[in-house]
Amino acid sequence: MSGPSTAKEEPISGRSQLVDYVAAGGKPASAWRIGTEHEKFGFRLDDLRPPSWEGERGIGALLEGMTRFGWQRVEEHGKLIALARGGASVTLEPAGQLELSGAQLETIHETCCEVAVHLKEVKEVGDELGIGFLGMGFQPKWRREDMPWMPKGRYKIMREYMPKVGSLGLDMMTRTCTVQVNLDFADEADMVKKFRVGLALQPIATALFADSPFTEGQPNGYLSYRSHIWTDTDPHRTGMLDFVFEDGFGYERYVDYLLDVPMYFSYRDGEYVDLAGRSFRKFLAGELAELPGARPTLRDWADHATTAFPEVRLKQYLEMRGADGGPWNRLCALPAFWVGLLYDQTALDAAWDLVKDFTREERHALRDGVPKHALKLPFRQGTVRELADEALRIAAEGLRRRARLTPGGADERIFLDTLLQIVDANQTPAERKLELFHGEWHGDIDRVFREFAY
Repeated sequence: MSGPSTAKEEPISGRSQLVDYVAAGGKPASAWRIGTEHEKFGFRLDDLRPPSWEGERGIGALLEGMTRFGWQRVEEHGKLIALARGGASVTLEPAGQLELSGAQLETIHETCCEVAVHLKEVKEVGDELGIGFLGMGFQPKWRREDMPWMPKGRYKIMREYMPKVGSLGLDMMTRTCTVQVNLDFADEADMVKKFRVGLALQPIATALFADSPFTEGQPNGYLSYRSHIWTDTDPHRTGMLDFVFEDGFGYERYVDYLLDVPMYFSYRDGEYVDLAGRSFRKFLAGELAELPGARPTLRDWADHATTAFPEVRLKQYLEMRGADGGPWNRLCALPAFWVGLLYDQTALDAAWDLVKDFTREERHALRDGVPKHALKLPFRQGTVRELADEALRIAAEGLRRRARLTPGGADERIFLDTLLQIVDANQTPAERKLELFHGEWHGDIDRVFREFAY
């Protein structure tokens, strides 16, 4: 989740300005970049409990320790809640899950290097504090009430609102971790095609990255429980966005969707004003009782855009949001998968050919089925495994044509290897952990922290 936007405090004059704001994200292919974000669970090495913000071994102390690497402090009410450096940031999710929002980089080689440096820095400071970090999609051991809350104003508002609109929203906030990649588009037509391909294939990413099979120390019946959680978080701001596939979809239609997403807050004079459930359309008209006569700025709009949680999200770029968090190699694999599909025109055309005849019912069956069945979910005459295999083939060819090479001559296809292994074995990371849990771990969930920590 994001902090306050850095968009201008420019008052919004009307709906057309919102459309123009989104459209301003379009850029030529030479300027397209890759932004990778990932979250991870912290745990105290002695008792495996998630650290609170406070104390000598808290998340606040970890952030403080990371300033030795040149990160700049970001505070809220005098408390260190984020770090910034060179276009990247380190932020806190509601229960202290640590997020790296990477810089906008040209190649997957660079973004993978960025992730590796970050994990090395986190481990150095974490080791000193007795804190480890685990990459999975859902907290495997601790209950919702065991999770701490970070001292951020927007989270207090969301914490109070979530139970009013779904039963799993607080679990989404406190017990999930994801990896996502943010990608550019050239213009409206390019955005539409990438959005449609991204939505249709998002369940394939969910299946490949499925790694959340445990709840409170026991198998939960899902392979990506994190993905399932979004189905009962808030129906007004989640889902597959069927309108994206309708004729005439573009910037304006997405703006209209966002205008109808209920608000959470407005950030004013350093404070979050609770506007949970209010209408942004009424805000545009200056009709909010909590802010009488006030009208939103572009920063309000940019903040509001971060509070919609569909499978693919449009800001001034597209966010691919379907994958569980995981280890270093999968944090590199997600951008490789999507860059291969979306940043090469031949690959994008082939990916669209793969999904363009999916019916609404089939798209929803994929979305609803992969959290439990992942690659083994039946689809048409085969399974999702065959669909994933074809998508990976297209992505690999796209990366080959991109031809972004290391000094040794390796292109970006090397980052797909871990996904190809998953498809070849027909075993997701979640299924591998379940195999260990029922086998050599003898039902001891604590082993996951020791064997899969960064």
